[in-house]
Amino acid sequence: MKAGRDRNVLSEINVTPLVDVMLVMLVIFMVTAPLMQQGVDVNLPRAKGKELSPEERITLVLKKDRTLSMNDTNVSIAEMHSKLKAMSKVNPNVFLKADKDVPYGLVVEVMGEIKDAGIEKLGMITEPKLELR
Repeated sequence: MKAGRDRNVLSEINVTPLVDVMLVMLVIFMVTAPLMQQGVDVNLPRAKGKELSPEERITLVLKKDRTLSMNDTNVSIAEMHSKLKAMSKVNPNVFLKADKDVPYGLVVEVMGEIKDAGIEKLGMITEPKLELR
């Protein structure tokens, strides 16, 4: 017999480097994920209600300076109306965030344009109300 045939081949994969890389990536993503959160500074009113699920949705933001943005893009009321009219068959759920210092008449005007665009479901986003006991 030949001496080369008596040896067994080691065919195990060393997963230690893979685990090390994955743990480093996990730490990097955990540190950077909160930094990626961007938002618009809107002073929302407080009200009771249940929390919304983080599903895909159209979010309109009406800021204190009376500017309107749709999914983080500034739009006019006419542009919002035309975009919502085009999207009304695909995603009929729209959520409105209005600063509490925006005049009520402007909020109602925006709501009227949303309804006129064919959107049947309109949600109002507020901050949770704190109860002091």
